[in-house]
Amino acid sequence: MTTSTRGADKVPAVLVLEDGRIFRGRAYGAVGETFGEAVFSTGMTGYQETLTDPSYHRQVVVMTAPHVGNTGVNDEDPESSRIWVAGYVVRDPARVSSNWRAKRSLDEELRTQGVVGIQGIDTRALTRHLRESGAMRVGIFSGSALPDEGTMLAEVRQQPEMKGADLSAEVATKETYVVPAIGEKKFTVAAVDLGIKGMTPHRMAERGIEVHVLPATATAEDVYAVDPDGVFFSNGPGDPATADGPVAVMQEVLRRKTPLFGICFGNQILGRSLGFGTYKLKYGHRGINQPVQDRTTGKVEVTAHNHGFAVDAPLDKVSDTPFGRVEVSHVCLNDDVVEGLQLLDQPAFSVQYHPEAAAGPHDAAYLFDRFVSLMEAERA
Repeated sequence: MTTSTRGADKVPAVLVLEDGRIFRGRAYGAVGETFGEAVFSTGMTGYQETLTDPSYHRQVVVMTAPHVGNTGVNDEDPESSRIWVAGYVVRDPARVSSNWRAKRSLDEELRTQGVVGIQGIDTRALTRHLRESGAMRVGIFSGSALPDEGTMLAEVRQQPEMKGADLSAEVATKETYVVPAIGEKKFTVAAVDLGIKGMTPHRMAERGIEVHVLPATATAEDVYAVDPDGVFFSNGPGDPATADGPVAVMQEVLRRKTPLFGICFGNQILGRSLGFGTYKLKYGHRGINQPVQDRTTGKVEVTAHNHGFAVDAPLDKVSDTPFGRVEVSHVCLNDDVVEGLQLLDQPAFSVQYHPEAAAGPHDAAYLFDRFVSLMEAERA
C-alpha cells in the first residue's frame, strides 16, 4: 500500500472490483492505493470500533450508512492500538465533527494512519453488488497518475484471496500481558489472542477476572502456566481452516475439561476442535443489527457481527464428538448460520458474534456471566 495525505478530498479516486465493476469518486483519508477483500458493514454507529477491530485486517470496508464521521474520533473508543481495515468506502462523509469527546476528524485519523479510502460513490449499489456476487478482492486507487482500468484490474486480481489466509498471528500480541480484575479478583483466565478487541478482557475484568492475554502462537503449556480457572479464545481475521495451532491448543483444553469460552474466530476454532468443518459465507455478517436466537432460552437478541466464515454443524440434532455431545445453541435468524455451540458433557461454549459490543448493542453481555457461572461451578 502506498499513500500520501495532502488535499485528499479533491483528488480523484477509483474503486475496482475483481469482476471488473468500477466505481469512481474522490479520495477519502490517505491518497495512494490499497487492496483487500471488499465487505460491507450495516452499522449506523460505532465506526471507530469497526476501524480498529483486528478482525478487519486485509479487508476494505464499505459502510452502508451514507453519513459517516459525524462524531469524529476520540481516544477512548478504539478496540486496539491502530486502524486495521485495509481501506474505507463511504458515500457522504461528515464535513464537521460534532461530539464533545472528539479529538480530531475521521478523515484526519485515516490520513494520519495512512488508510486509503474513497468517498462520493453509490455505496448502496456497491453493497447490492456484493450481496449478489459475494465478497471479492478490490483495489482503491487515487492520485494524479491513476493507472488505466486494465492495469488496475490486473493488480486487483494478483492479490491473495481471503480463503486460505492465515492472519491471526499478524494482528495478535507478541508478548503476554495482563488485564487486572476490577475490584476483587475472583478468577484467572488465559485468553488466546487471535485478534482480540480491547473491550473483551475489560468485560471479563468487570466481573472480577484477571485476564492473561497470550499470543496466537501460545501452546497448551503456555496456557496452563498461568494456572487458569478458564480459557478464552478470541475473535480474529482469516480462514479458520488454517488455524491448526489454536485447534490443537483448544483440544487439549477440552481434554482437561477446563471451562472454555470462544468468540467469533474462537467459535470456529471450537467447531474444528469438535470435528466440524468451516466454510466461507457468500458475503458474511458485518454490523451491529444482526438478529440471533439463543436456542437454550428462545430469546432473540440484536447482536454485533464481523465474520466471513462459519461452522458447518447440524442445526436439527445433538451431535456426538470426541469430547462429548454438542448442540447448536445460537442461530442467525436471517440465514440459519450457526451462531453458537454448547457442549453438554463439559463446561465449554462459544458464539459467532460479539457480546462485548463496545458500540452496542448489549443484548448478549450475559454470555460473560455464563462463563463466570461455568468457572464457579467447576470450583465448587
